[in-house]
Amino acid sequence: MRRQRTVADGLRVVVRALVYAVLGGTALLAVATVASVLGPTLALDLYTPPVAAWWTVFTAVVVQAVPFLLLGTVVSAAIGAFVPERVLRRLLPRSPVLAVPVAGLAGTVLPGCECASVPVAGSLMRRGVAPAAALAFLLSAPAINPVVLVATSLAFPGRPEMVLARLLASLGTAVVMGWLWARFGKEKWLTPPRRDTGPHPTTGARAFLTGLQHDFLHAGGFLVLGAAAAATFNIAVPRSLLDLFTGSPWLSVLLLALLAVVLCVCSEADAFVAASLSAFPATAALVFMVVGPMVDLKLFALQTGTFGRAFAVRFASVTWVVAVAAGVLTGWWLL
Repeated sequence: MRRQRTVADGLRVVVRALVYAVLGGTALLAVATVASVLGPTLALDLYTPPVAAWWTVFTAVVVQAVPFLLLGTVVSAAIGAFVPERVLRRLLPRSPVLAVPVAGLAGTVLPGCECASVPVAGSLMRRGVAPAAALAFLLSAPAINPVVLVATSLAFPGRPEMVLARLLASLGTAVVMGWLWARFGKEKWLTPPRRDTGPHPTTGARAFLTGLQHDFLHAGGFLVLGAAAAATFNIAVPRSLLDLFTGSPWLSVLLLALLAVVLCVCSEADAFVAASLSAFPATAALVFMVVGPMVDLKLFALQTGTFGRAFAVRFASVTWVVAVAAGVLTGWWLL
């Protein structure tokens, strides 16, 4: 009888967690949609085309990212509640030099965007995985997973070299950043997610529910802030200014590397955006696809909320430089 009660309680918790996850995602989508529809109307004298454009971009970023953020928080909560630390430690080599590339290659397994990778990386750190390996996974998962590679092949039909270039440049950036953190990173820069030492359970179905609620609400707030910043840039920079950069290969690379940061396009869709920028060289489009999943405004906001501002500032700036360099070198070699 006692065993049956335990199973029944576990099923109730799992069902409740799924309901909360679906309702939470639906609520955030509903808020963004209602805001986008009613925002310009309620703005009274601010009802202008730029304001309407701001709401459109803001809603697009949030709606595009929420499903993958929900996926990431579910995976994060599952890792924290059901995967013992000894399992993770056995899967990864003890040496950070070897653990980083293994974690980078593991990014090919999870079909999620950058919003999903942050809570998963935080959960890996909570479970005892070395920060260098967790950060390599954080960068590689949204850039080289199967969904992204298939989307890239569809966006650039007949150009398999573009898919290969994206895979190599993104994986190279993730591994290099993991090694750099292992060599030069300092603990005081990183504020890892705390382990749960309170009265709540640390394993099992109830721990999964608690972790899911915390991670989704926490990351969702920073996602909204990043989306607002991206929408502001979209209406502040005139398109005529962008046309001045298409004539120079180097300026076009730098411009698209900056646009990848501020546009906050989900990694599953950024290949189609890059393909639409036909006036820019192929290497510039590659840099756009390499930088975007690793460094953008919403990802910076999520990293700040999860790991601390000191970490996010240093990690994002160095990642941007390494990603641009990897994209240029790979594009020069393959494209």
